[in-house]
Amino acid sequence: MGSLITLPLDIPNIKVLKTETSATGDYVITVESTLNSTRCQHCGREIAKFHGYDKEICLRHLSILGRCVYLRLRPKRYQCPYCANRPTTTQVLDWYDPKSSHTKAYEEHVLLQLVNSTLQDVSRKEELGYNAVEGILDRWIRPSVDWSQLDALPVLGVDEIALKKGHRDFVAIVTARLADKRVVVLAVLVDRQKETVKAFLNSIPLSLRQTVKTVCVDMWEGYVNAVYEVFRKEAGCQVEVVVDRFHVAEKYHACTDHLRKQEMKRLKRDLSEEAYQQIQGAMWPLRKHSPDLPPDEAALLKRVFVHSPALRKAHTLREDLTAIFEEHLSKEDATRKIKAWCAHVRASGLKCFDPFLTTLDNWLDEITNYFHQRYNSGFVEGLNNKIKVLKRRCYGILNVSHLFQRLYLDLEGYRLFA
Repeated sequence: MGSLITLPLDIPNIKVLKTETSATGDYVITVESTLNSTRCQHCGREIAKFHGYDKEICLRHLSILGRCVYLRLRPKRYQCPYCANRPTTTQVLDWYDPKSSHTKAYEEHVLLQLVNSTLQDVSRKEELGYNAVEGILDRWIRPSVDWSQLDALPVLGVDEIALKKGHRDFVAIVTARLADKRVVVLAVLVDRQKETVKAFLNSIPLSLRQTVKTVCVDMWEGYVNAVYEVFRKEAGCQVEVVVDRFHVAEKYHACTDHLRKQEMKRLKRDLSEEAYQQIQGAMWPLRKHSPDLPPDEAALLKRVFVHSPALRKAHTLREDLTAIFEEHLSKEDATRKIKAWCAHVRASGLKCFDPFLTTLDNWLDEITNYFHQRYNSGFVEGLNNKIKVLKRRCYGILNVSHLFQRLYLDLEGYRLFA
């Protein structure tokens, strides 16, 4: 005889009647409820008059030693002495859902397998139907945020992502960074229009809306106007809109890069082939922060600047503005320094920064709000990268409710089910 071991099922209120092995090698355990009452489905009272058994059900449970486990149960039925016509009610135990063919413990296991995976992969690994895995996801993960799970929303972030690359079918992602630095997804909106974002912000319960202190956005007017229209109507509201500094940096870096392209075309035309070869490959050194350059790239930049004083000026001005953002300044000091920087740009005679100067004129207040708490959209951009990975892994997700469910599960799954 082989050795025997005893394993606890960890299921309350049952006793094991029989254990068998099926023809396919799976374990089938027949169990019975030890509870001798239930609540009437009509009046809600506790009833204990036994009325026989309902039809047998078979529920899949957690695997043991690599084999599937099924629990066979005949639920008890009880008759209500209080209601007219004496209706009967089938007893339902806490460890399974009557709409499911799995125990709750097994469904939690499936959800844990879904974290950073796909429905199809989990379906194959667990030998479950695709629809069964999808049903588990729908039963456990809501398609929208559960506000009751949140105490405060100190920092919100709003950004967009395209569901299909190149089609510009943007959806807005609303996230929050909590006091413990945890990032939670609040919504995946069908588009990034102002009215859509505004409607969602208005749907936030008032008690939570009053805890919002900062909203981080890019320079999309729809987001900013939606935030102002929702939060500024409330008395005493002090919500600040912060334009992400890295979106700002992207714009003034693009100005320098545009000048580089123009200057390199001019130098290719004006210099000899040998001289031009000495300054080729300047794109990446020009994009890097000066202190981060290795000696060979720093030397390359010096050679480029000898032939292009305009590019030297633009590079210096770009580094000067970056230095301002690196300083720990008050909003007032930062505003003064940025305005002084704008004056230097205009005095330099360079035209490449003209579009960016217009941006500063339009967004200076929101840009300099960064210097209050130095908040940025880094947590939003990090989440966007996770969404891109999720879309690739699932070969695209076009349904915004499903995208919310999968994103929520990837973010919270280990905390909830591990």
